[in-house]
Amino acid sequence: MTIDSHQHFWNYDPAKDSWITDEMDVLKNNFTPRDLKPILDSNKIDGCVLVQVDQSEKENEFMLKTAQEHDFIKGIVGWADFQAENIQERLAHYASLKKLKGFRHIVQGEPDDRFLMRPNFMRGISAMQSYTFTYDILIYPRHLPIATEFVRHFPSQKFVIDHLAKPEIKKGNIQAWKNDIRQIASMKNVYCKISGMVTEADWQKWNYTDMVPYLDVLFEYFGVDRLMYGSDWPVCLLAGSYEKQLAITTTYINSSSVTDQNKIMGENAVNFYRL
Repeated sequence: MTIDSHQHFWNYDPAKDSWITDEMDVLKNNFTPRDLKPILDSNKIDGCVLVQVDQSEKENEFMLKTAQEHDFIKGIVGWADFQAENIQERLAHYASLKKLKGFRHIVQGEPDDRFLMRPNFMRGISAMQSYTFTYDILIYPRHLPIATEFVRHFPSQKFVIDHLAKPEIKKGNIQAWKNDIRQIASMKNVYCKISGMVTEADWQKWNYTDMVPYLDVLFEYFGVDRLMYGSDWPVCLLAGSYEKQLAITTTYINSSSVTDQNKIMGENAVNFYRL
């Protein structure tokens, strides 16, 4: 099964979606399953993982309803307030919902760079130990040492880094990011999504060769068993088309064995998220 491990839907609301700035006009639209399904079909993608963009339980309800109506949505990464006193109760509730596979918090947007290490947040993450939920880590490169410190506390929890932790591809900065990726990848319970690369590059001028050094790092440290393809659609439209961002991954793995290609393009996501 071929899986896009990272995409979004939304009904655009200027207040709720204030992160969409004027330079992101292409995203100031509604993006629905009707828009994505033909794209997945034409690119021979069997299903996808729908990831939260709004930090509310209302977002979970929207995603769950959408997933119930569309079988090609194989799993959901939702949101929960892991600092809340009732987190155990909420996790117990979400554990009964088949398509809700894990959670994410937009850590990159937190003013506190050490947000992951807050005692209440860590207490909430500890509560997941009773379940099979996964956790997506959305951060910038400067957060990687903190994220490494964080995941060391939870060796049995499955984590995945979204968008390579957003390296500065446009500036060509790689060495510090590479060193930090090596550290966090040494934890075998941490995976990484090959996603979001085009939006960290020059939106108008990027090319495949810009991406290769970063992919080399991922494959060196994570290997083929802990990497998964994700489009970050529709955000990827800021820097091109679905097909252009997909070609980055497929071109890079073209010389790999069919077995390894299948892992990157779906099997790892199926296993990680229990799709």
